Amino acid sequence: MRDFASIPQIAALPADIRLQLSAVARVLPFRVNRYVLDELIDWGRVPDDPIYQLTFPQPGMLDDAEVQVVADLLRAEAPGGEIEAAVRRIQRGLNPHPAGQITLNVPTLDGRALRGMQHKYRETVLFFPAQGQTCHAYCTYCFRWPQFVGLDDLKFAARESEQLVEYLRRHPDVTDVLITGGDPLVMRTAALRRTIEPLLAARLPGLTTIRIGTKALAYWPYRFTTDADADDLLRLFEEVAERGMHLALMAHSSHPRELETPAAITAIRRVRSTGAVIRCQAPLIRRVNDDPQVWAELWRAQVRLGAVPYYMFVERDTGPKEYFKVPLARAVAIFGDAQRQVSGLCRTARGPSMSAMPGKVVVDGVVESGGRLCFSLRMLQGRDPAWVGRTFLAEYDERAAWLDELRPAGDEPEFFYQRVLRETQRR
Repeated sequence: MRDFASIPQIAALPADIRLQLSAVARVLPFRVNRYVLDELIDWGRVPDDPIYQLTFPQPGMLDDAEVQVVADLLRAEAPGGEIEAAVRRIQRGLNPHPAGQITLNVPTLDGRALRGMQHKYRETVLFFPAQGQTCHAYCTYCFRWPQFVGLDDLKFAARESEQLVEYLRRHPDVTDVLITGGDPLVMRTAALRRTIEPLLAARLPGLTTIRIGTKALAYWPYRFTTDADADDLLRLFEEVAERGMHLALMAHSSHPRELETPAAITAIRRVRSTGAVIRCQAPLIRRVNDDPQVWAELWRAQVRLGAVPYYMFVERDTGPKEYFKVPLARAVAIFGDAQRQVSGLCRTARGPSMSAMPGKVVVDGVVESGGRLCFSLRMLQGRDPAWVGRTFLAEYDERAAWLDELRPAGDEPEFFYQRVLRETQRR
């Protein structure tokens, strides 16, 4: 559901609060379902409940002046075009596609841009099936929020998997395809088959892994249990393994509560029975999981259920970033404290990691160099494969929350990758 007025718990809030929430929801996407409302949110803790913060737009996600502009227009029952124009101005100012997603990541085939794909790292191609560009419920932090608000010129979507197969034939270094969105598991299984089966039939020599990025295990576990085509979905997962390929569900689990319901536990068990591996990742989000106890509990729950802790991300520099951001210094402390509380099986998680323009950069810790504190950084993944594993130092800054807010330590005028990126962007 997208209508605040249809949710009894929201209808009970004061009118001025409802108006502010409605104003923010015009700018940022809002969608929620009964499972999230009834099973995950503790309404006795609202507005501080983490799942409520994770799914419901809040006034603090935009500047006060921006909220007021839209709220005034709604109160005055202004024409729809006037409201939309104000909303679009705000959306365009929220850095809708960070880290070169449009300028650097979109590949070409025979001179034509493939807007439904991204190819940032040599081994991995992202594919955005057109029918999977929505979600069962929306996360307020989502860095792909432009997919959901009608900014068609900023939307990634592909309608034909034949182009994907041809692109992979010409790029044999690609080993992994990540089917993403939105959430591909909002698609019916028949539609998902039309994406996956051509990859299996092509028998591409380089392709070994199919990944599916999804929040369905958290927001709609019935997709794997009682939906009409749930059994067919699990059969499709089995077919991937039968063809000798690895299937990984890249599951977004932001809080332990998402893994605690009987429906979620059953769904995870059924997915694992197909031979698929569940790898769990989420950003570090202020007001939701910025607590080492929460992360330690989350990782323990994942391992107990047979899933693999994979990434703790730093919240990206887009959308309502100021509302959710955690400074890197605090992120390092939270990650380290959480890791010290768990066993080695839980320490497969990597982080805190920034998916920035040059690549995935992890902050390994704070060290001293030349008598000054520095962040120790490492390139986990890079646009240039030669960058992978490279370590480098940045000056310690307790307020910095993203890579481009850091400066090189010592006398270096810039980080090692910056000149290459400038040259790439000029092409």
